[in-house]
Amino acid sequence: MLVPRWLPKHTRGKGFSLAGVVLGGTALVAPNNAFTASMHRDNTHVIVVGRPTSERDPLTYLSDTESYAKNGLITWSGNVRVWQGDHAIRADQITYDRNTGILSADGHVAIIEPDGSTTYANHMEFSHGMRDGIGSAIFMRMEDNAKLAGTGIRRTNGLINDLSHAVYTACQICERNPDAPPFWQFQAYNATQDVEHKRVEFDHAWLKMMGIPVFYFPFFSMPDPSIKRQSGFLMPGIGPHDRYLGTYVTIPYFWAIDKTQDLTVRALIATKTAPELTAEYRKRFNFGQVDVTGGVAYDTLHEKSTDTNAFGLPQSNKGEHGLQGFLFAKSDFALNENWHTGTNINVASSANYMRDYRISGYGQETLQSNIFLEGYGVGSYARFDADAYQGLNQGTIKNSDLPWALPRFTYTFQGQPDALGGRFSLQTTDFNLYRPNGVSDQRGQVQMQWDRPFSNKLGQQWLLTARLNSNIYNASSLESQPTYYTVHRRFTGQVLPTIALKMNWPFLRSFAKGHGTQIFEPIVQAIAAPNTGNSVNRYMPNEDSFAYEFSDSTLFALNRYMGTDRLDGGVRGNIGIHQNWSWNGHSIDMLFGESIQQHITHNRIPFSGLDHHLSDPIGRIRFNPNRYLDVTARGRYNPWRKRFDYGEGVIGAGVPLFHVTGGYIYEPVTPYYYYSGNYRPNIPSWNPYWKEISELTAGFSTQWRNYHASAFIRRSLSRKEQVATGGTIGYSNDCFGLDLIVIDQNTRIGGQRRYSTVLMNFTFKTIGTFGINL
Repeated sequence: MLVPRWLPKHTRGKGFSLAGVVLGGTALVAPNNAFTASMHRDNTHVIVVGRPTSERDPLTYLSDTESYAKNGLITWSGNVRVWQGDHAIRADQITYDRNTGILSADGHVAIIEPDGSTTYANHMEFSHGMRDGIGSAIFMRMEDNAKLAGTGIRRTNGLINDLSHAVYTACQICERNPDAPPFWQFQAYNATQDVEHKRVEFDHAWLKMMGIPVFYFPFFSMPDPSIKRQSGFLMPGIGPHDRYLGTYVTIPYFWAIDKTQDLTVRALIATKTAPELTAEYRKRFNFGQVDVTGGVAYDTLHEKSTDTNAFGLPQSNKGEHGLQGFLFAKSDFALNENWHTGTNINVASSANYMRDYRISGYGQETLQSNIFLEGYGVGSYARFDADAYQGLNQGTIKNSDLPWALPRFTYTFQGQPDALGGRFSLQTTDFNLYRPNGVSDQRGQVQMQWDRPFSNKLGQQWLLTARLNSNIYNASSLESQPTYYTVHRRFTGQVLPTIALKMNWPFLRSFAKGHGTQIFEPIVQAIAAPNTGNSVNRYMPNEDSFAYEFSDSTLFALNRYMGTDRLDGGVRGNIGIHQNWSWNGHSIDMLFGESIQQHITHNRIPFSGLDHHLSDPIGRIRFNPNRYLDVTARGRYNPWRKRFDYGEGVIGAGVPLFHVTGGYIYEPVTPYYYYSGNYRPNIPSWNPYWKEISELTAGFSTQWRNYHASAFIRRSLSRKEQVATGGTIGYSNDCFGLDLIVIDQNTRIGGQRRYSTVLMNFTFKTIGTFGINL
């Protein structure tokens, strides 16, 4: 029989009906005659995390049996449950001394804390309303499967728990052999749990791996696993050897200013150069966020480069030491449901400073900064922004050659179907572009298009398209890069109307007893437009159409340039055959085609594939016959040279245990360098554009139980050198991760050849990641 009572003398004999008592989210249903002295008007039990229980709070209990002694000692036995304030206790037997207020619990003791965590013990004694107490054989179960145990405990004021001979781990305990040590654990002389500030501190602690001591900590402090953000020192980083830093150590400190903002400060101390100090500030608002990272150092490295750039010119590092710094700032704010604005500012004093101090972003060609305002509507999008660039690869890109967009406006609109069944769209990109050394221009551009799809009884799918492109330019310094014209200033423009009709005629059949389908689809397209060429002789700037690649992705495009500064004119027809076989989730997909041109533009980029009335044939195939193989290849064959002028392929094969990947790309030239100098003389002796690209990549990955490994290689066959190689090998389980990462980067950046990196990361669940740069 359950005998509920409540104990304070001044309330004995008074009772209230209670259907349930809520503790830490768990409802304990009591019989209708259960009594309580703690009852809120709305029938709820308020939990305040970390608030110590007061001895004035009433005591509520349930038990199978109870007994009273004349000396004021009350004993409850059998499935005993006791509540006081925000604490609850379960035990086999609990004794309460009404004279001293001491409560003793024995046998399978479980204490439910206000934050929902549970503490287990063999014996516990409490006084002053469970604020103070002592106990033995303590075991605490915390969030993320973390566990803290000790031979004894002393609780002070309900906020501090001191454990003797403490052990902490976040690893699973082996069910078959519970006495076996966990994969890792901290074993300390004593530990202190600060309930109010959510921290756990260990004195004289050993980190043990599978029961073997591996590292000693005189003192170690960590946040409680229930806390995701808390001020304190983070895991340090160590680099025994670095080409530019030497031996170095990083010491980060995290300051949780409040729930919406924090600051991380990191000091880097190295043997080869002066220290560096960096800081990252983050702030979240109801309508956006900011993230600002900056650093400053006095770079003492004076290493001189003897390398040459892609043009055979010596590369100088003059002025890239001394007082250096960087600033990366991001922000994003929603103004309302349709508009938001933001910034992305990235600047550094020099590329070599970023290299010397291993700053994120080094290895890119440029640092881009942008500020924007953009809005979304029904079928429309608008964006105002400004761009600036800083070159990091000074061997190829000089800051004075890079453009500044001040400002740029982009707008797109997609209308609803009209009365004729067509759909109207509009697109514009207008800008003011400035180069310290090169062409500066202003552009106004509008592209209007109308599409009308229809079909017939033969199953043919037709698309009628009418497009009007119009551009207007005001340009200066046209004799400079990237156009190299013979005039200095010109106000000009272009208008190109285009009409196109495209027909897809798919034929479908089934095979493999209805489990597979085959699609045979001829595609024909006719395009008519004035024969404008690519505008090279009309002194127009070129800001968005540097690349021209005739491939399967642009076969049926009305304009095969990337932008609109150069437009495809003339009369042409495009033909293609598309086939697809699909069965049981697997497929083979192919597309082959050619373009037939009435007018030939002889001033295209060389090896474009469009130098004759009949273009070079192009093709693409994707072969995915089963889940173990996936192959994609595309290319363009030049029948006049009897060789491929463009080709690339990717392959992936394997099983979950082992998987390999490979890739290859070939072009007879390097398009990136086409506008690096005056391309009209086409002098192969100095222009790096004429160097072919022939590059191979390969890699593998494997995973077996808790082990994983991967490796990759990227090699330039044309230059006969490695571009990059690397690999990873590691181990992970429910509470621990170890990764060894090796990368060898040979790409020249800023006149310097990158060096090898060996990084070892140790990840301990609930504690953090510790990295060593070997």
